[in-house]
Amino acid sequence: MSTPFPILSERDPVCGMTVDPATAQWRHEHGGKTYYFCASRCREKFAADPQPYLAPKPAPGMIQSGLVQLGAMAAKPVAMPKRAAAGKYVCPMCPEVESPVPAACPKCGMALELEIVAPHGRAQYTCPMHPEVTSTEPGVCPICGMALELRTAVAEEENPELRDMRRRFWVSAVLTAPLLVIAMGPMLMSVLGLGVDAHFAGPPWLEALLATPVVLWGGWPFFVRFWNSLVNRSPNMFTLIGLGTGVAYGYSVVATALPGIFPASLRGMHGRPEVYFEAAAAITTLVLLGQVLELKARAQTSSAIRALLDLAPPTARRIHDDGREEDIALEQVQAGNRLRVRPGEKIPVDGVVLEGASAVDESMVTGESLPVAKQSGARVIGATVNGTGSLVMRAERVGSETLLAQIVQLVSRAQRSRAPIQRLADKVAAIFVPAVVAVAVITFIVWSVFGPEPRLAHALVNAVAVLIIACPCALGLATPMAVMVGTGRGARAGVLIRNAEALEILEKVDTLVVDKTGTLTEGKPRVRVMQAVVGTEVGELWRLVASLERASEHPLGQAIVSGAREQQIELAEVQEFRSITGKGVTGVVEGKRMAAGNAALLSDLHVDLPGPRLVAAGEPGSSRVLVVIEGQYAGEVAVVDPIKPSTPSALRQLKSEGVRVVMLTGDNRATAAVVAGQLGITEFEAEILPERKAEAVRKLQQAGRVVAMAGDGINDAPALAQAHVGIAMGTGTDVAMEAGSVTLVKGDLEGIVRARKLGRATMRNIRQNLFFAFAYNLLGVPIAAGVLYPFFGWLLSPVLAAAAMSLSSVSVIGNSLRLRGVRL
Repeated sequence: MSTPFPILSERDPVCGMTVDPATAQWRHEHGGKTYYFCASRCREKFAADPQPYLAPKPAPGMIQSGLVQLGAMAAKPVAMPKRAAAGKYVCPMCPEVESPVPAACPKCGMALELEIVAPHGRAQYTCPMHPEVTSTEPGVCPICGMALELRTAVAEEENPELRDMRRRFWVSAVLTAPLLVIAMGPMLMSVLGLGVDAHFAGPPWLEALLATPVVLWGGWPFFVRFWNSLVNRSPNMFTLIGLGTGVAYGYSVVATALPGIFPASLRGMHGRPEVYFEAAAAITTLVLLGQVLELKARAQTSSAIRALLDLAPPTARRIHDDGREEDIALEQVQAGNRLRVRPGEKIPVDGVVLEGASAVDESMVTGESLPVAKQSGARVIGATVNGTGSLVMRAERVGSETLLAQIVQLVSRAQRSRAPIQRLADKVAAIFVPAVVAVAVITFIVWSVFGPEPRLAHALVNAVAVLIIACPCALGLATPMAVMVGTGRGARAGVLIRNAEALEILEKVDTLVVDKTGTLTEGKPRVRVMQAVVGTEVGELWRLVASLERASEHPLGQAIVSGAREQQIELAEVQEFRSITGKGVTGVVEGKRMAAGNAALLSDLHVDLPGPRLVAAGEPGSSRVLVVIEGQYAGEVAVVDPIKPSTPSALRQLKSEGVRVVMLTGDNRATAAVVAGQLGITEFEAEILPERKAEAVRKLQQAGRVVAMAGDGINDAPALAQAHVGIAMGTGTDVAMEAGSVTLVKGDLEGIVRARKLGRATMRNIRQNLFFAFAYNLLGVPIAAGVLYPFFGWLLSPVLAAAAMSLSSVSVIGNSLRLRGVRL
């Protein structure tokens, strides 16, 4: 059922992007209304002439997709038929929340994402550099000109864009090879001493015949993107490619058709103007090769998601009520179905074991290398591999609700997020293309005035080289490619990163705040002692308090309920149940008004505790649940929650890295002191309420600390949201996972160690990419302009410039792919 809620965003009237009014930097008042803009350029266009944007409508035959109105911004490659798809905005964490327009989820606050229902299961495509651009068809981004790629990886055949580029490349290569022989063969044979005049030139019409299909057909996608960049006023690498190849080819066509109009300074030894058909064709062919390599490399960045998708088995074996069994497609499994999982098979969906016992390999989801024992009552995860035993399970979460589907959704969303470090590249890229065009113009002027003869020919060649060698895409890809690969690598290790900013901050974290129950401890406490006041039977107290706690999600309450069931105590119904976060629960059981919780709850209820406590100290580290019946203290329960085996070693490693560890718990001080002492934690606070947890995190931040908060319960959500990085245990509550920026599927602190390693490796990779991109352009553009010519006589051929430009983006992507092998 859809949940109604207010619209929390505005649409940029110029480009159609969704803008948050609370954080928008650019706004403009017109006609008594405030309009919000995604960039200063959009605001300037609107302020100059608001009328065309006051009532924007999609172009005929277009629909609005994602957060960018593609019908208004894009040219034909991203146009979509009006009836191609129906869409709605849904929350990735709360799928029951829907909206026909972009907004924020009223439950978790996340931005809603467009869910397109396309015919024949057609996937969504998006730009890796501008994730707000989406389409149901392959195409190109109207902002940067890059090929769109699948928004969420799916099992599909080869990318049609890659197939098209490969076909154009091979045809162009076949035509360019003889063209290079005709144009450069005599020079090469002269160098080899074969008696051929180096200045001999073949007929220019033959070169034109070979070059024309290469430039106009092979390079047609680049000219389309070049035109889009001009129409949308979004200069990009294809602006430079289009200018460079267009100038070289256009000049050569005129020189071939009308050689008489050129002055003597532009005529060569053979008496006619030089032509550059081979340069235009070779540049086009090399850029096509670069596109093929880039598309293949980019496809590998989503390999982690595709690997996760491939984990799910195609079928499941359903057991009917009459005992008959049949194999059905995974999509047909419904919650409540009984399923049989035979030895060696993959568990089809999330659920609980009803019969049998086995060991399940969960490494592909949790990163845990050892198989986990499963028996009746144990929960199992879809796509994990059953061992040698046979299991009968009940399906509980199917389709998009399974853990595997949620992991894919989280990783896909994280891969489309932008790290703060990307802002540097964005600022440079915004002025990069105009600056390169300016350098090319200056190069042409300088060479035409001061260069050697033929001056204009040298000026043209060097200006084209400047345009071709510059590569803004290397800058733009430096961060998103590393983020895509890094988040995918984390998913394989059981570390789910919600956004790129978390990766960047993880590297800088110097303080870790941890909850106790479910984070440091197993979160599966067991009842050790139960004592009732005089006149109340222990069994009756257990029955009443377990009946009250059966509606609670707190681990202590669940331990009491589990213990009662083990004792085969029949529970009663609870009415007027209320959970008081950080304190306990209240309700009515069999007409008796009850409460169970800590001393703060009893204080609120004005119930006095007896002088001597009924339960002795008992086992160190035990927690107390105090019980009140009809306003009178009735007894208490001592519950023990064992420390997770991995906790001590993880804390030692974090401390060795200089991380300060602080424990905050709502449990009593005695229990907290025991656990802190066992783990060597010197800073802790006990009996702390949820809002005080958030306040403690805030104080650490005000002291200049970079704080990560790890927790698993509802009471941890405020602190998780307050921290620079919230780390939620995957074994905890949905609310905690929604509030955190990182989710640890296995739910132990070793995952934090892995997350920090991932953050460091990813940020190191991003810095390497940015350094390479900056250094490449800072060195390449001046060399192409000819700064080395006065000293060494070196000039950079436009053909070599094209090769270098094509390989620069591929190099950035290749370096990012190294993250797939990083050890966590």
